[in-house]
Amino acid sequence: MPKKTDRATPLPAGLTPLLSQKQLETYYDVSDWTVLQWIKAGMPVEPFGARGRRFDLNEVKAWMAEHSAQLAAAS
Repeated sequence: MPKKTDRATPLPAGLTPLLSQKQLETYYDVSDWTVLQWIKAGMPVEPFGARGRRFDLNEVKAWMAEHSAQLAAAS
């Protein structure tokens, strides 16, 4: 029987998966409180399920680039 890693297929070019909040926290090495503050400040969020949320990394990076001065001043 093939292993799960053998069955994995790469994402098509240009397609980025949506990240969970935990994954976003790990990516930026920040706390959950920080991510919640970013959401309050207008960071783009994709609704997921009943009460969940996911983050498009490309949109978050663009938002971070636009708001980097504000985020630096707040820390």
